[in-house]
Amino acid sequence: MTRKQSGKSEGRDRRIRELEERIKYLQAEFENYRKALDRQRESLENEVAASLVRDLLPFLDDLESAAEKAGSKEARKGYEAMLSKLLSILSSRGLKRIDALGKRFDPYFHEAVSVIESESPDGTVVKEFQKGYTFNSVVIRHSKVGIARRKKSDSRKEGDQHG
Repeated sequence: MTRKQSGKSEGRDRRIRELEERIKYLQAEFENYRKALDRQRESLENEVAASLVRDLLPFLDDLESAAEKAGSKEARKGYEAMLSKLLSILSSRGLKRIDALGKRFDPYFHEAVSVIESESPDGTVVKEFQKGYTFNSVVIRHSKVGIARRKKSDSRKEGDQHG
């Protein structure tokens, strides 16, 4: 092979390597783009689902209230059946009730709306005014709660009162 042919061959080989590298780079870039689109789509789907579930929470509250206030046993059973079915469907999609009563107040899950004198330790949730929920581990509504404040004891000694 002559020098001229050898130089052309090396130039072609170098160009082929450059183009192969460029193809690999573009393939990796396209794969990253596809993954980013998948993450965006998943995020958007979760946001839409969470929004829908959030909009259904007042209906869920109304069903619970209707079940509690139903005049007849049959009506109560009907409301409870609808409530159970709706909760089952929403739970299978990622809805979870926040367990509040008797728990230590946690501002991530609870919203304190009152302080109630109680025998329970300070900061314990003693009343739940509105149930809270998470959807796929994200709080979509905080539990509205009353938290305990220890009753002040009136066990002062006789000498303390007069002295």
